[in-house]
Amino acid sequence: MFQHRTPIKPRFLRSLADLLDAMPQFAANLSLMYTELPFLDRFEAAARDGFRAVEYLSPFGWPAKELAARLRAHGLQQVLFNAPPGGVDADSIGQAWSSGQKGMACVAGREAEFRVGLALSLAYAAQLGCPRIHLMAGQVPVGTSRESAQATYVSNLRHGAAEAAKAGVEVLIEPINTRDIPRFFLNRQDHAHEILAEVGAANLKVQMDLYHCQIVEGDVAMKLRHYLPTGRVGHLQIAGVPERHEPDIGEMHHPYLFSVIDELGYPGWIGCEYRPQRGGEPGGTSAGLGWLKPYL
Repeated sequence: MFQHRTPIKPRFLRSLADLLDAMPQFAANLSLMYTELPFLDRFEAAARDGFRAVEYLSPFGWPAKELAARLRAHGLQQVLFNAPPGGVDADSIGQAWSSGQKGMACVAGREAEFRVGLALSLAYAAQLGCPRIHLMAGQVPVGTSRESAQATYVSNLRHGAAEAAKAGVEVLIEPINTRDIPRFFLNRQDHAHEILAEVGAANLKVQMDLYHCQIVEGDVAMKLRHYLPTGRVGHLQIAGVPERHEPDIGEMHHPYLFSVIDELGYPGWIGCEYRPQRGGEPGGTSAGLGWLKPYL
């Protein structure tokens, strides 16, 4: 049920078989889910719960061959990870995460660091068979204008997209709300798509997180109807709003949104980037997966 499918156009959804084949395909986010377990044990847990794909924030703390072995052992696809938020090797990247850095693509003076991180990301993507990488925009430094930050961002994205294209990899940009990450450069879907047009690279796409979209803009179903048909959305993510728990907790009605996504023929993965309400308890993540059962 989680295999890649040819998109189905709304007018062809005539039979139960068509409807079942059009079900969304979900990827477990192993950075936020199954946190009651050591990271490398989360692959098995996700597969046991029915996931056939995973994403996570950062692979760089583990050898790529070890992660690839876990994917193979449990029949999982790696569908997304983030480029480093800072740093040039495992230790400095880990320090960047622990210090709260949120990327550097819009930050002038860190271009060389961005390029080293990109090269490392592409090397990991090759070993993990991962088709897409999120290039985090970063926070606008105090005293820097948004116009200046955008110029740096566009320049880095042009380089990143060109290098990724050589490897057959997509690079993604994600609008993120400023309640969770103050001063984050990219916040809105329309701005993200304007950036795509300015960069002009076919393999640069938007990572559309419906949690962030609801907080910043609302009108999520209409945003999906507007942007999914463009083919420029490379990945979707979900979480309940406002607490970022399971998608059946909070103010959004995800079953309706999933039906809209199916109607639009979206062929990609939906990343479950949420913090389970009982995630710290033994079995807490699995206990909260009742929302997923209709799609297995």
